[in-house]
Amino acid sequence: MDQAPGSRQDDAHSGLPVCYRHPDRETGIRCTRCERPICPECMVSASVGFQCPSCVREGSGTGHPPSASQPRTLAGGTIAADPHLLTKILIGLNAVMFVLQQAVGDSFTDRFDMIGRAIMPALGYGELQGVAEGQWYRLLTSMFLHGSIIHILSNMLSLWWIGGPLEAALGRARFLALYLVSGLAGGALTYLLAEPNQASLGASGAIFGLFGALAVLVRRQRLDMRPVIALLVINLVITFGWSGIAWQAHIGGLVAGVVIGIAMVHAPRERRALVQYGTCAVMLVAVVVVTLLRTAQLT
Repeated sequence: MDQAPGSRQDDAHSGLPVCYRHPDRETGIRCTRCERPICPECMVSASVGFQCPSCVREGSGTGHPPSASQPRTLAGGTIAADPHLLTKILIGLNAVMFVLQQAVGDSFTDRFDMIGRAIMPALGYGELQGVAEGQWYRLLTSMFLHGSIIHILSNMLSLWWIGGPLEAALGRARFLALYLVSGLAGGALTYLLAEPNQASLGASGAIFGLFGALAVLVRRQRLDMRPVIALLVINLVITFGWSGIAWQAHIGGLVAGVVIGIAMVHAPRERRALVQYGTCAVMLVAVVVVTLLRTAQLT
């Protein structure tokens, strides 16, 4: 990255900024709140990333008036007492739905899984219909159903490992928007590309959306990308190497997650919410358009 005119000679050579408190020290780390460059001596561990001493003092209220602005996450969300609460709720909701599947049986799953247009009778309640017949709710409800213990365990472990840090970095509202829109995008791409009578279910589209956003966040914080890339590659190998996996949902969720993640962590501060939620709205419009186009093909 080019340095502004008048920068120090050694900064122009390395391309790294200097610590705001120690101008003689280059650093690739920035405060997650104010984005000031900070060196290892100045950075203070936070729930996500590191903060500078000034923001730590502001957050604690030391030396600042009562009217000081409320601490915000990297993406501008409100810092919560439990930064992983929504992740826990989503895991709990998936668990409850799985218990209902086991208790009620296939008829429950058939009512709420993702299927474009069925050509077979449903179990116990007449003709089975799908999204093409107007049951758009399946794009959402299928995100909370799973086909086996292994299926739900793998998805919920992934949600816990990457959902918690993302929720802490984005804030609850932004994290929920990322999760739901990514899952809907995965369902829409499945509806568009898969066979219309191919049923699918699971949180994998939303989980891949979290993977995509996490990669953007890690790169934004200039952290080591290798663990994230390795984890993503492993999951993509599984996606395309095993039969019976709706790869369309994984790819749709991943693309949506990357796009939304970029908007979440790179939006300009002065119009941050507009860019972030506007991007989510654009992705939702894309989901609607894809669903309408596919429905027109099938009806």
